[in-house]
Amino acid sequence: MNERSAATTDPATEAFLRHRNLLFTVAYEMLGSAADAEDALQETWLRWTKVDLDQVQDQRAYLVRITTRRALDRLRTMKRRKEDYVGPWLPEPLLTAPDVAEDAELAESVSMALMLVLETLAPTERAVFVLREVFGVGYDEIAAAVGKTPATVRQIAHRARRHVDARRPREAVSPGQVRAVVESFRRALETRDLQGLLDVLAPEVVLMSDGGGVKQAATHPVVGAGKVAHLIVGGLGRARIALTSEPTTVNGNPALLLRVDGELDGVIAVRVEDARITGLYYVRNPRKLTRITSETPLTLR
Repeated sequence: MNERSAATTDPATEAFLRHRNLLFTVAYEMLGSAADAEDALQETWLRWTKVDLDQVQDQRAYLVRITTRRALDRLRTMKRRKEDYVGPWLPEPLLTAPDVAEDAELAESVSMALMLVLETLAPTERAVFVLREVFGVGYDEIAAAVGKTPATVRQIAHRARRHVDARRPREAVSPGQVRAVVESFRRALETRDLQGLLDVLAPEVVLMSDGGGVKQAATHPVVGAGKVAHLIVGGLGRARIALTSEPTTVNGNPALLLRVDGELDGVIAVRVEDARITGLYYVRNPRKLTRITSETPLTLR
């Protein structure tokens, strides 16, 4: 469906386009995949065109409900795909506009760190958490979207919130602080400075790399500053490659684009706590790098 080519005088099309960025954000936060989020929106559009608009009191809420159901269906099938995935599965990074980074609530909700926490929730728990905690949807409306009673949704929301709070970053860090840490990491990375890496990495840092079986990547998370730093410096030394890095904004947060011999190699997103990096998320799978050259609009409203 190329909904943008449809007649703008059509009320269904106008309503869908008016809320499209919101619907994409809902689907992406539930799925962690831009490609699957787009497919969910395609299915939402097809369902929306069959709706009698005269019977719809709140078009935004109705569209969010349809999108949630479509995303839930996809989330359940994606679970099987992830089980067969080679190595760690990381969310698909998105190049985002400055307004996303300036919205602290939105930037945290789509950060790689929180998106990975959401991966640990069951599909319905994730849908309930995203709708309630991120988008502020009422319990009755969530219940209609996920096919549960409002009372059950309240219980699920409480359980999911407790689960996420136990795993999310301990404190909020300003974008400026994160940029400073990322810059220190960038300098150490480009100069193969082992001590520089050790200085910026937290003792318990975790490195996850996603090659999807297409690009070489560690098949398991690497834990500990010493192991991560030696892996980085040793790998670069053995490969004898020309590595350059470029600051960017991915999922509303500072990150690095890495190029090897001038060719795009991947994106590194970071999790920063107490002025040190506690998480490094390196996406190398080419299929997940299609959204880092043009900005993806995201919104909570």
